[in-house]
Amino acid sequence: MEILTYLIPVSLLLGGIGLAAFFWAMKTKQFDDPTGDANRILTKDWDDKPKP
Repeated sequence: MEILTYLIPVSLLLGGIGLAAFFWAMKTKQFDDPTGDANRILTKDWDDKPKP
């Protein structure tokens, strides 16, 4: 049972680090998709050069 005195704070610390990383990713707009990659896969336009 004394192992819980180590495991609980470590799990809370790791959860906090994961939550902080998620909020950092949201703040730096890592999940924004202004060009619509999800819709671009459905179009019939095939181009070999990236758009400017």
